[in-house]
Parts: sequence; C-alpha cells; structure tokens
Amino acid sequence: MVEDRLKHLINWCKNQEFKGYDPYDTLNSCLPFHWFGKWGQAIAIQIQKLNPINIRPIMGIKRDLNPKGLGLLLQSYCLLYEKTKENKYISLADNLFNQLLALRSPDYKNYCWGYNFVWASTKKVLPKYYPSIVVTSFVGIGIFKYYVLTKNKIALKVLKSIQNYIMEDIPLTKTNDGICFSYTDYEVDCCYNASILGAEILSMIYSITKEERIKNIIEKAISFVLAHQHPTGKWNYSMDLKTQKEREQIDFHQGFVLVSLYHCMKYAMINNEQLRKSIEKGLHYYKTVQFFDNGQSLWRVPKSYPVDIHNQAQGIITFSLLKEFNKEYFAFACKIVDWTIKNMQDKKGYFYYRKFKYYINKIPYIRWSQAWMLLALITYINNSND
Repeated sequence: MVEDRLKHLINWCKNQEFKGYDPYDTLNSCLPFHWFGKWGQAIAIQIQKLNPINIRPIMGIKRDLNPKGLGLLLQSYCLLYEKTKENKYISLADNLFNQLLALRSPDYKNYCWGYNFVWASTKKVLPKYYPSIVVTSFVGIGIFKYYVLTKNKIALKVLKSIQNYIMEDIPLTKTNDGICFSYTDYEVDCCYNASILGAEILSMIYSITKEERIKNIIEKAISFVLAHQHPTGKWNYSMDLKTQKEREQIDFHQGFVLVSLYHCMKYAMINNEQLRKSIEKGLHYYKTVQFFDNGQSLWRVPKSYPVDIHNQAQGIITFSLLKEFNKEYFAFACKIVDWTIKNMQDKKGYFYYRKFKYYINKIPYIRWSQAWMLLALITYINNSND
C-alpha cells in the first residue's frame, strides 16, 4: 500500500516538473506589497497562509523551483535509487543537482542557497535567494547523498564550499556551553534547530574529509544544543542571546533537532552517553507529547489543530531513522504513515497542507508538503527491512 501511494506522489511531482507554490511565496506577487513596509508584507504572508483557496494565479504568483524543495527531492531520489537500483532515479538526481547549481545564491563566493521568494517578518525583509544555514544545509544533505552514490567531483567541490560558507560567512556565537551558528549572515541570533542542522551537514562532510578542526566545531555545537534541552526532553525554538529568553514553539523542529543530533553522532562518530541519553529523552517527549496514539500530530504543543503535513512527515522520518533507540518507534512511524495517507493524501497523489477540525486546506505546496512527504515515505520504506 505505502509503495503504491509513494508511486502516486512520485508521478505527481514529476508531472509538475518539481515546480509549485509555497505557503510563504506571497511577495512573489505582482501586487506592490512593499509599499506597506515590512509589517504590511509580513501580514500579507500570514493571511495568505491561512487562505484555503489558492488565489495565487490571479495575484500573478507563478509556480516555481524552490531550492530547499529541490534539495529534499534530490535526497529522496538518491534514496529511491538505493532501494530500487533503477537508473531513472539517478538520471533525475543528475537533473536536480544541476538545477541546484544554477539556483545558488548570487554575490556569494561560497555555494549557498535561499528561498525563491522575499522573506518578510516584523523584524526584517530578506530578498529572494538570500542564503540561510537552513536552506543551504538541506540542499547540502541532498548533495552529500548524491556524492556518496556517484562520487561526482563537482559535488565534492560544492560540499567543501558549503563547509566554507558555514565556517566563514555565518556568524558564530561562543558561550560556556559551546557554540551556536546563526540562521543567516544578516544578524547574530540563536535558533537551536538551525545551528545543529549546520553541524549535521558539517558532520556529513567530515565523514569524507576527516578534518579534525571540523569535528571539534561539531562537538561544540552539539554541547550547546544539549545544554539547552529542557528536563522534559523538549527544545524550544530559539533564544534571545541578550536576554536569554526563549521562544517557546514546539512542533516539527523537535524532530529536526533529533535527526540532526543522530546524524552528527553517526557521521562524525561522536557516540557518548550524554548524547544518547539526550536523544532518548527527546524522542520520548516527541512521541508521548507531540503525537496522539493513532499517529496524528499536534500542531504546536499544546494545540491539536491544524494537523500540518510537515509535522506528519517529520514524525515519519524521525521514528523511522531513530528506531534503534526503541523497538516501538518504527511501529509508531507506521501508524503515522497510515493516518497521513488516509487523512491527507489526495487521489491525484499529492498531500494536503493542513487539516483543520472542520475543513482541509488542500493546496498542494511543493516544498512544504510534497518534498517532505516524498522523503518521509522513502525513508520509511528503506528502513522497513533493516
């Protein structure tokens, strides 16, 4: 059943030529939202996110390639090739890799990537393709998987350049607990999942180059994140470096942190008792607090609705990959898969964005929904026979 549903999703993505809309692409409109300043632009994005009717075509917003989405798809097609050994998946991976090279952020010496839309919040407005450690790391993970399969020399060159971007361009905060990478080079900040994600791609690159100075950086980034885990096992979203006050937003980012820590442990060969206990505690919180027993996720603790496809996908990925920590976790990943397919997959193959209590937002976002669910389903299948 899962393999059939995966094929439907693969065909849908291919038919779209990997292009699509995004929950945050409002400012790609031809409408002059910039006239209203950063507040007006941020509000426009949030209103559009809540709109279950896709009015983007009449706003002049076109379906587009999203670098982060392409990075996730590249990772997925590499995993599909590992599973099936079908050459068509390597051909698609070749194409995605070349598209990513063309979409790198301009005006940067090192390879890095950002979103294909203007990013606006109440604090800042960043232009299209302004790079971040998050987008660059997810692209980098896809390129790492591609390099492992193909030994493509250009891919290795790009990976080393990504390492240089993180080490040279991203601000680094040093504390008594360790180090924290900032989200972008725009400002110095502290977002736990973004920092450890940077360490994750560094650990993958380290597994190739074996640079000890990089391993030392990874260990310090891990120490910082472990120091800010709460006794319950949760991580909040971010911390104000001046006031030390945390932003409490508990959702799929918990799964992000856990997978990043696991990959740091695996690829940088950092396997100590403190790290394992931290992951175990985080997994217990993730399963018992952030999901119902039937596989449905909470939106943000403690709110149940809406059910966000991103939460569902990350749950599948996390409990499939980290099944060694508890024999019940893979069975729980199976529950999440079943619930998600039954409640959030369209007959055409794509997955819905959000399921509310009384209605569903069915807009088929390519990055937020389809790329993540493709990665989730193939990760689940590839771990089912281990």
